[in-house]
Amino acid sequence: MRAALMLMPLLLAPDASNDPRLEPILARLAEEAEAFANAATRIVGQESLQQKALVTRRRFRLRVGQDALKPPPPQYRQREILSEYGFSVFREAPNSLHELRKVVAVDGMPVAGSARARETLTLGAVSDDDRLKKRMLREFQKHGLTDAAIDFGPLILLFRQRELSNYRFEIAGEGNLGADPAIIVGYQQAAGPALLTIFEGNRAARAPLAGELWVRGGDYLPLRIVLRSSPGENEKNVVRHLAEVDYFRSGYGVLLPASVRYRRLAGDDLVVENVCRYSNYSMFSVDAEIKFEPEPVAEPH
Repeated sequence: MRAALMLMPLLLAPDASNDPRLEPILARLAEEAEAFANAATRIVGQESLQQKALVTRRRFRLRVGQDALKPPPPQYRQREILSEYGFSVFREAPNSLHELRKVVAVDGMPVAGSARARETLTLGAVSDDDRLKKRMLREFQKHGLTDAAIDFGPLILLFRQRELSNYRFEIAGEGNLGADPAIIVGYQQAAGPALLTIFEGNRAARAPLAGELWVRGGDYLPLRIVLRSSPGENEKNVVRHLAEVDYFRSGYGVLLPASVRYRRLAGDDLVVENVCRYSNYSMFSVDAEIKFEPEPVAEPH
C-alpha cells in the first residue's frame, strides 16, 4: 500500500456517534477480524489481477492544426496476472499478516502450473524462512506492474478488538451493496502509528487511515472496507489513493476477500487501476504432508 495524507471529510448525521447500532456493529467487526486472523494463514486461493496504467510519454511528437490545440488523449497499458494467493507472517514482524503470491500466468502466457504454484506458495506460507517469502514478493513485482498495491486483502485486521480504540467511528448513512441493504460507518484514525505506507520511488511515507465500513443491515456482517487518502499535493494536482475491498462469508465460517479495487489518481485523471478478483479458496493442514480441504458451501448468516 502507499504518502502523508490529507483525510477526506465524511458527511455525517448529527450525533451519529451515539447511534445505538454502532456498538453491536463494532463488536461484529472485531469478531470477524479475529476469525480471519486465526484462519488466514491456512487458506490459499487464486487471484486474477487486471491492471490499467497510464503510459508515460517520453518522445516528442509534432502536432499541427486543430489537434495541436487539444491535449493528447491518455494512453493506457493493460496487464493481467493470474497467481496463487495466500497469507503469511514474517519472523521479523510476527504481528503483521502479509499477502503472498506465486504467479501462474502473465497476459495469458503460462509461467507455472497451478497445482505446483499452489504447493510452492503453501510451503512458503508455513515456512519460518523469511527469505523464501521475500523471494516470492520480488518475483511478483518483477512482472512489470506499474503499481503493485499489496496487502489490501487483510484490511479487516485493522479492526481487531485491540485496535478499535485507535479510530473514531460514526454512522454515515445507509445504502445498498448488491442485493444487501447496508449501513455505512465512517472511520478515521485518531491514535496509534500511521498504518498506510506509500512508496514513491525509494521514498516511503506513512499516513493515518480514513474511509468507510459497509455492513449488512440486520446482522452487521462486514461487506466492504473503503480506504481513501490524499498523500500529497503539488502545484498542479492532488494525488489520491482509493481502495475498496469486498468480503464474503466463506464456507469455512470466516470472511475472505472477494475483490479489491485500487485506484491512484492525479486530480481527476486516472494514473493506475488494479482490479483483483479471488476464487478457488482451499484450507490446508500440515501433517506429514500438506492436505487441502475444498471450500464447503457457505451457510447463510
